[in-house]
Amino acid sequence: MTHVKLSVSLAAAPLDQIGTVVQMLTTAQVDYLHFDIEDGVFIPAITLGTKIISDLRPLTPLPFDVHLMMVNPEWLIPDLVHLGANRIAVHYEACPYPRRTLRKIVEAGAQAGIALNPATPLPDLVYLRPYLNFVLILTSEPEAPDYPFLPTVLEKVRQGRQQPGLEGVEWVVDGGIDVQNLPWVITAGVDTLVIGRAIFKDNAILANLHRIRQVLSEILPHATSA
Repeated sequence: MTHVKLSVSLAAAPLDQIGTVVQMLTTAQVDYLHFDIEDGVFIPAITLGTKIISDLRPLTPLPFDVHLMMVNPEWLIPDLVHLGANRIAVHYEACPYPRRTLRKIVEAGAQAGIALNPATPLPDLVYLRPYLNFVLILTSEPEAPDYPFLPTVLEKVRQGRQQPGLEGVEWVVDGGIDVQNLPWVITAGVDTLVIGRAIFKDNAILANLHRIRQVLSEILPHATSA
């Protein structure tokens, strides 16, 4: 493991400065911009909608990483790709036919991911593999923005990496990640970190991003996935 990607969660950003923030993150060359699209049903929150994707798309070449925290997500997929989404994750818990939903994402022209809430055990994902590009593991409960990081959930990443047939799948974690728990996360074998609060803390975006990258550079040469 020589590189871990950063997907910056804009749900934690100061939305009154969002254009400036996106330009700053573009200059800083993060790997993805992450959008949580919620419906108030699957989780009791509505933070970002689809309009922000279309409004920000002209401002940056960065890939848009969209996490649909909603029931019945299929209807929205073609519109999201049209608006500029490059990759879309849907929840395993919200899709009675996840293979069909992932196929719809791929056929629309985006990478497809399956997301798992902390309480959901890792299922057998091999049957999804023809359409599965990445797995998004939530490492904090999604009900509130300040729920703590749950280190035991990282076991799902270790288990997934050992599933025959999932070679090449990208493993993503999202929720409560900061410089204190980065060593645990990296050791689990994660490919991509979704980070929000730790980057936007005290509105010191570039300083926080620099610190995260510094810690990663110290950990990665010594990290071995379990």
